[in-house]
Amino acid sequence: MNTSICVDRACSGDSPDDDSFRRWVSAALEACQKGGHVDLKIVDTDEIQYLNKTYRGKDSATNVLSFPSDLPPGIPSDLLGDLALCAPVVLREAAEQNKALEHHWAHLTIHGTLHLIGFDHVADNEAEIMESLETNILASLSIPNPYADYTEECYPS
Repeated sequence: MNTSICVDRACSGDSPDDDSFRRWVSAALEACQKGGHVDLKIVDTDEIQYLNKTYRGKDSATNVLSFPSDLPPGIPSDLLGDLALCAPVVLREAAEQNKALEHHWAHLTIHGTLHLIGFDHVADNEAEIMESLETNILASLSIPNPYADYTEECYPS
């Protein structure tokens, strides 16, 4: 299955290289036997807070937001949607949760990609399925279970 990504770095600071993002998105899509295109944007706290407030009604900065493609029927496109990842929040959370920064980037990229293809974690049973899939995908990349040592809700806002 064909997978492509486009990465836009809209804020200063370190973030993983394009190949890392491509590897993580591809791993998530391959695990679900999907392919397609993902636009990924690295943003600052102000932008993610604006997006979170505008599209989710939550006036706070969050780590990742997913915007699945919503094209009308009959429009041919391989676009799965857009991901916005907030570099300062990812950095802060990794430090607070005592996680390797690259592992946290990988987890949130995979998490967001799964949202693009229809997974959710609103209901407990959905959360169990999604978390299990995330941990299996991460394990295939030699990344430890992100939920093992952190029991608090990882996506509060």
